[in-house]
Amino acid sequence: MSKGNQEETAPSGKQINIELSEDTAEGIYSNLVMLAHSSEEFILDFIRVMPGVPKARVKSRIIVTPQHAKRLLHALAENIDRFEQSHGEIDESRAQSPAVHFGVPGGEA
Repeated sequence: MSKGNQEETAPSGKQINIELSEDTAEGIYSNLVMLAHSSEEFILDFIRVMPGVPKARVKSRIIVTPQHAKRLLHALAENIDRFEQSHGEIDESRAQSPAVHFGVPGGEA
């Protein structure tokens, strides 16, 4: 299995080598994200909603520190600005958020 490598500077200032496997590089498509947080972490649930299907499943859950969540917010804003400079403003009026009920297996919270 081939792996892609990237170098990134860690928050500590040290460079780390990041490996990206082929499976991970394929990615997971998501068209809905649900967020939750506690005093210690932010939880991002990435969901794929299919047209005409009344049920959707969380495809990936990412848990990050509040500090990392804020860095992610800034990185997303910067990248959206760059995208819109190249491709025009993103039309949010087309986006439709489905009514969702978030449940856990067995009905327990």
